[in-house]
Amino acid sequence: MEVTAIWLLLLLPCSFPNFLISSCMGNQIDYLNRLVASRRSSNPPRPESWAQLDDQGNSHSSPVFVGSQKGLMQADKIDKLPGQPEGVDFDQYAGYVTVDPVADRALFYFFVESPVNSPNKPLVLWLNGGPGCSSLGYGAMQELGPFRVNSDGKTLYRNEYAWNNAGVGFSYSKNSSDYTQVGDKRTAEDSYVFLLNWLERFPQYKTRDLFITGESYAGHYVPQLASYILSRNKNTNQTVVNLKGIAIGNAWIDDNICTKGLFDYLWTHALNSDETNEGVNKYCDFASQDLVTNKAVAKNATDQCDQYQSRALTEMGDIDLYGIYSPLCNSSAIKPGSDGNVLNFDPCSDVHVKSYLNLAKVQAALHAKATKWSACSGVGWTDSPTSTLPEIRDLAKVIRVWIYSGDTDGRVPVTSSRYAIKTLQLPVETAWQPWYSDSEVGGYVVGYKGVVFTTVRGAGHTVPSYQPARALTMIASFLQGKLPPGPPPS
Repeated sequence: MEVTAIWLLLLLPCSFPNFLISSCMGNQIDYLNRLVASRRSSNPPRPESWAQLDDQGNSHSSPVFVGSQKGLMQADKIDKLPGQPEGVDFDQYAGYVTVDPVADRALFYFFVESPVNSPNKPLVLWLNGGPGCSSLGYGAMQELGPFRVNSDGKTLYRNEYAWNNAGVGFSYSKNSSDYTQVGDKRTAEDSYVFLLNWLERFPQYKTRDLFITGESYAGHYVPQLASYILSRNKNTNQTVVNLKGIAIGNAWIDDNICTKGLFDYLWTHALNSDETNEGVNKYCDFASQDLVTNKAVAKNATDQCDQYQSRALTEMGDIDLYGIYSPLCNSSAIKPGSDGNVLNFDPCSDVHVKSYLNLAKVQAALHAKATKWSACSGVGWTDSPTSTLPEIRDLAKVIRVWIYSGDTDGRVPVTSSRYAIKTLQLPVETAWQPWYSDSEVGGYVVGYKGVVFTTVRGAGHTVPSYQPARALTMIASFLQGKLPPGPPPS
């Protein structure tokens, strides 16, 4: 099933202390680790709930900025991406949407229409995590976009399992404070202003059903933006966004729950010793409002918790925590002349994408400002609620809510997702069962009242890059409002 989609990356920064997990280059894991570690720094992001943040100096009855978009849709149309394969049968657009004319702050987008019956397809917005990482570099180029980058870093090949969407990594502001004073609240507000202006630029999509999807720290972005849209929709002076549902994958939902889920996953997947797991569970308080350790506990217990968590991360060794059974990238073994295959996970895809998006002709084709592109960027994150479970609970009463997990991800593992959903105390409406893709078990699904939870078998943190066919089957079911398919007829 083809879907029409936009992706965007906002000014999603981060500059926090490391959290003991290293990588050869900055990625979503590094930046999520830094945010989590920053909770216990001398200058932590404000932990107010989303409801508190949303109320701070914000009147939802006041109109937001919507500028003239005349002629910009055609100006944003991409003639052809460098190295693009032959036979492309869909339109592509990319460019900037101003969200604050005073600060000259703009968000970059990449939009791809469906090649089949585009006027009748839903609109899907994709957001990558971090905070501070690119939906263009990850989502578009490595996961669910129409193309992947060959190992030469110069040419593209088709992703036959694309969701026909788009992404971001070129957003900017001329106001330097926008890089040091940004967080969850600004992200939701800018995303909403972006959507209204984008819909003015592409007015044929104003009445289209909208679904918001994303992964990792999008466990914050997506439910917060959805809540903000629904609240803003009550202001009839502006465009009503036709939001129908959200889907979040391997999503960081609650600090304490997700951290407990991580360490339980490491032990249950034979990456930690019994002694270390026992120490983590003995000395670490995952139930308090204070992340990981309760400050009221004796300092010795706090220190012991830190030591056991550090030992747990050391014991797992040098593996890819995104996909615990996946190979690591060996950059010296890259063969620049080889063509990619979307069904074969490439651990070096970050390298190929970085090379491609730093080509001047690629940036020009995307209508992006010339820049040194990187997958993630470091800026100051000022506010981040410790949990988005209240928003998920409220959203589940009015729109479609799916939570999905690639089951080989160790950073925001399936255990974290299950623990988080359990706290919602929702009755089961459809019992746990396998679902199928290409005649094989694609994962498992359980339907709760208001929330569907599904796993994707064999997928890591970035589900579509590990299991593109299964990811497409899963997201098509979400958009159609039905559970993933059962076994094929015998």
